[in-house]
Amino acid sequence: MIKTAIVILNWNGLDLLKSYLPVFKANSGGDDSAIWVADNGSTDGSVAWVRTNHPETGIIELESNQGFAEGYNRALDKIDARYYIIVNSDIRVTPGWLSPMISYLDNNPGTAACQPKILSEQDHTSFEYAGAAGGYIDKYGYPFCRGRIQNHLEKDTGQYNDQRVIFWSSGACMAIRSEVWREAGGFDGDFFAHMEEIDLCWRIHSAGHTIMSVPESVVYHVGGGTLNYGSPRKVYLNFRNNLYLLHKNLPERILRKRIFTRMVLDGVAAVMFLFTFHFRNFREVLRAHHDYLRDRPRLDEKRRKINSEEERYKKMPILNKSIIAGFYIGGKKVFTDYYVKDPDKRL
Repeated sequence: MIKTAIVILNWNGLDLLKSYLPVFKANSGGDDSAIWVADNGSTDGSVAWVRTNHPETGIIELESNQGFAEGYNRALDKIDARYYIIVNSDIRVTPGWLSPMISYLDNNPGTAACQPKILSEQDHTSFEYAGAAGGYIDKYGYPFCRGRIQNHLEKDTGQYNDQRVIFWSSGACMAIRSEVWREAGGFDGDFFAHMEEIDLCWRIHSAGHTIMSVPESVVYHVGGGTLNYGSPRKVYLNFRNNLYLLHKNLPERILRKRIFTRMVLDGVAAVMFLFTFHFRNFREVLRAHHDYLRDRPRLDEKRRKINSEEERYKKMPILNKSIIAGFYIGGKKVFTDYYVKDPDKRL
């Protein structure tokens, strides 16, 4: 067993591998670490290029595109390491990026996973959408971050340089104990892509572990490398998976009311797509709701395996109000508008 496995999931990302794999190699030495490329059935010559140009890099070939969630599940099953570093192929790591996260996990056995500070590759002074300085959700399941509320990205001025308990660690770059990964069951493959890391982190919290932001580690993320942020496919996955997330993990007593409210809010979003002539996105929201309703029996089976105790839920770092109302009605566009001093209490 090695100590740290850095695993880059690739799907037809040859250009990204050419740009960023050499940077991984240059900046990820030490800590008894090794790099793998897990290939999701690419057809662009990615595997051949890695073999030819970086023969010391491990390669795990999957027969077809399994999505982000199942792709990582299958790849990590083949790797024996104490820590897994799940990292996107469009991440530029910086010198010394790995050590702060590994050191934190070494010294804090109650912490299951952590993430670095994630800044934009296009603008190194701004936080990046997918994770920023650590992720949270509100009571209706809407994700937000330290450094990103809805589509509003903050400039990084060091305001989030403190280590802090977070609700979810970004799938763009996450360090996780392999034993916790296995105990939690990895990602839910039914998510395919998007919010699978939030679902995993919720299960980790339900098991009594914590998740941290470790901003001493810094990476830069391109974002939208597989699906553009506004693509209809992404709209479908985000709306469907958010309902999956709530149905699986919310305590029984509050599940029905929250799901109903969330579906109403989704309906408002669908009408906005219709009025702004985004007809495909409108249809994708309806399809997401149809598929969620169809899949509820299977989701019920999954939720029975999760320890979703209400008392434990109340102690999780979840915003006990609506981030949508705060953003669009209250004009609260930065994390500090919702900030509480004690990271162990609900927001």
